[in-house]
Amino acid sequence: MNHIIRKTILSAAACLAALTLSAQGGNTGFGGDETSGPSLADRVLRLEKQQERLNIFLNFSGSYQLANETDTPWQSAFKAKYLRLELKGRLGDHLFYRLRHRLNETNARTAADYFSKATDIMMVGWQFNEKWSLMGGKLVQAWGGFDYDENPLYIYQYPVLLSHMEIFFAGAALSWKPVPQHEFVLNVTNPYNHGFTQEYGAGAMTMGSPATAKLIEPANHPLCYIFNWNGNFFDGLVQTRWGAGVINQAKGYQQKMFFAGQKLTLPKFQFYVDYLYSFDGLDRFRIATEDLAPGGLYCTDVQYHTLIGKANWQFAPGFNLMGKLMGETVHTPGEGYYRTSLGYIAALEYYPDSAEDFRIFLAYIGRDDHYKTVVNNPVSHSNRIELGLIYRMKLL
Repeated sequence: MNHIIRKTILSAAACLAALTLSAQGGNTGFGGDETSGPSLADRVLRLEKQQERLNIFLNFSGSYQLANETDTPWQSAFKAKYLRLELKGRLGDHLFYRLRHRLNETNARTAADYFSKATDIMMVGWQFNEKWSLMGGKLVQAWGGFDYDENPLYIYQYPVLLSHMEIFFAGAALSWKPVPQHEFVLNVTNPYNHGFTQEYGAGAMTMGSPATAKLIEPANHPLCYIFNWNGNFFDGLVQTRWGAGVINQAKGYQQKMFFAGQKLTLPKFQFYVDYLYSFDGLDRFRIATEDLAPGGLYCTDVQYHTLIGKANWQFAPGFNLMGKLMGETVHTPGEGYYRTSLGYIAALEYYPDSAEDFRIFLAYIGRDDHYKTVVNNPVSHSNRIELGLIYRMKLL
């Protein structure tokens, strides 16, 4: 009887938790290999789970931070970086679903797709067979690259481009695995969450002289088209995540992007290199626009180049040493390569329980921005030191 009561209480708690959920990462569809070991329900209540109908995760990252920027004093605070709840499961042989929702974001719906921006993923999929799957709802865009694809819970700092990039949109994705080691994905989504006016502003114009500046008008079919390849070679020793796509931003303006990620996985050492390129007909990321354009104007034909290298070394049982470098450039027709950024991260991580995805970390995060023309300052710096914890709790 007590065993039945415990199972009933736990099921009710899971249903209540499902009303508030969210998180990110893992790549297309079901979430890749994110699932950890035994859940807390398995370990504490010793329940036997017969089917993968429901998995519940709580993602949390928090730290004590010391930070400063150019010509500013060091300041400190305790901060919760991520608080997300996630549901995913498989109902039978064909139907699967995934929901991820940020608990520390606003729940107001957006104008374009009527989802809340706090909802990262609300996806339902149908697996026809071992090779073909179809997914729809709010998805992660399948751009590729390992830094892009990793759960943000584990990311101490993104490069400038990815930190300015929206990636969760309503749409559909078709996945084809001709062999188990390779997956090809065709992904079609909205290009923005809000409506056109909320995205660019009423009466927004491109940057230029009175004779060359143009009014930005909405496209008739604002959609994003992506083709993605996830490869696996030599039993997982080498992996690839490549993606390319086109976004209809506005009438007469498109964004073209190409992401290429390569990863080497050894028993105690992992390393990946990502190259990200974007040609923005209309400056979607607004990095150059924030630097160069007056209010209400947008830069055009902006090029972004990003190179990321990240290494993890498990040098002793329970310990990991992580290092990451991020180099970036921004190019505009009028200014050339006017901005160069270099980001660098070092972190020591300790995993006290091998059965849990739980780590205590000490990390240093820094970035330098150099400008060929004086925009704000010729050089700007930022530094941050964090002592904190990351926990991806598998509740059920």
